[in-house]
Parts: sequence; structure tokens; C-alpha cells
Amino acid sequence: MLILPAIDIRNGNCVRLYQGKEDQETVYSSDPVEVAKGWKAKGAQMLHVVDLDGAFQGNPINLDLVGRIRAEAGIPVEVGGGFRDIESIRRALELGIDKVILGTSAIKNPDLVQAAVKEFGTKVAVSIDVSGMFATAAGWKEVSNISFGELAEQMRRLGVQELLFTDTRRDGTLLGPDIEVVSRFLEAAQVPVTISGGITTLEDIIKLKALESQGLRAIVIGKALYDKKVQLEDVLAVA
Repeated sequence: MLILPAIDIRNGNCVRLYQGKEDQETVYSSDPVEVAKGWKAKGAQMLHVVDLDGAFQGNPINLDLVGRIRAEAGIPVEVGGGFRDIESIRRALELGIDKVILGTSAIKNPDLVQAAVKEFGTKVAVSIDVSGMFATAAGWKEVSNISFGELAEQMRRLGVQELLFTDTRRDGTLLGPDIEVVSRFLEAAQVPVTISGGITTLEDIIKLKALESQGLRAIVIGKALYDKKVQLEDVLAVA
């Protein structure tokens, strides 16, 4: 199971938000590139980067910075946040970024998802961010009337070969993942899935690892690492 340290970028800083709320921000570093190099030094094999400015504004803002992270850390990087057209996806990939994650487009512009998958294949994944049983959009500000199972099925029909699942009620809370909800999502997805939201302890990691046979590919850890609730080396040892 792959462990992906999270680097959320806002105003050039490495931050974490509580449940995605703009007014509940903790700044951990003014240099996301150094943060990325630090995670690599501790054993990370890939990084999960979110352009929060892009997510809130609807177009990627920090692509050059993410490109620097990829170049200087020297390990694969996936990035999400504000990708709403083919051109921005192409630019990210041209910067050396390994994978682009679409989120809001899955709900509001499935034609873009289909076109992106057709052109870029497995370099495009889709994030289904949920509140309860329903998918959210626009930086988690909007809760749709589409269930996460319904949306996962739609994305699979469009050719998406990898999904991300974030429980927005748990993200940044250190409350641990809702294993039952994660298991339901894996059942609905039927493609490899990366999970994030609330993962805090080594016990959480062990519980999630038990779901590998159901399609769990990777987990994203953010606040628990930054607040030193767990050490990356220990997480990697049990994963």
C-alpha cells in the first residue's frame, strides 16, 4: 500500500485546513519544496499535492511551484486543485507532474473527464470528495445531490481507471477514517482507490491496509504527519 504525504499549497505556503474551511488554516512551512524534499528523505515514494488556491478559484494557480516540487524532490507527484480544462492538464504534465486529479469537473463537466481520459489515459484520476453519502464540489463548498456510489459508477463508465476518496467531514480533524464508509466506496468504485480524510494513527493504517484486497491502492496522510501524531518512517513500516 502506497503512502502519500500531503502537501497543500495556499498563498505559497504549505498549510492544512480543517475540513477544507478557508478560515481554519494552519501554516506549517513557507517553503513547500523543502517540505517535499523532507518527505522524500524520510522514505516517501510519491507525493499528493493540492493547489488550494486553484481549488477555490477554479483554475490552477501554483503549477510552477508544483513543477519545482517534482523536479527538486525527484519523486512522482500527483496534483489536484482547479483543473477545469484540457489546457491546464496538459500544462501540468508538461511540467513533469506525473498525474492530474480532477474533482469538481466530475460533477459539473463529465465531458471534460471523458476527453481528458481519452487524451492522457492513466495520467488523469478523479477525486470524489464526499460529505455523508453525497459528492461535493468547488473546494468542498457545494454538496451535490449525487451519491458517491452513483458518481463512481459514472466515472468508471467514462473510462476513469483510478479514483480518490476524501471524507470531507474527517479531513484535518484527526478523528480517524470511517472504515465502513471507505469499504462502501471501494465496493462501488471497482477500480484502484486512494483514500484520505482523518487518518491519524498506526492503527488507522493497519485497518486500511486490510482493505487492499478490495481495491485500496494508497492513502494520503496530512495533518497527522505535520502534527507529529505519527512518523512517516513508522507508517511506511506497517504499510
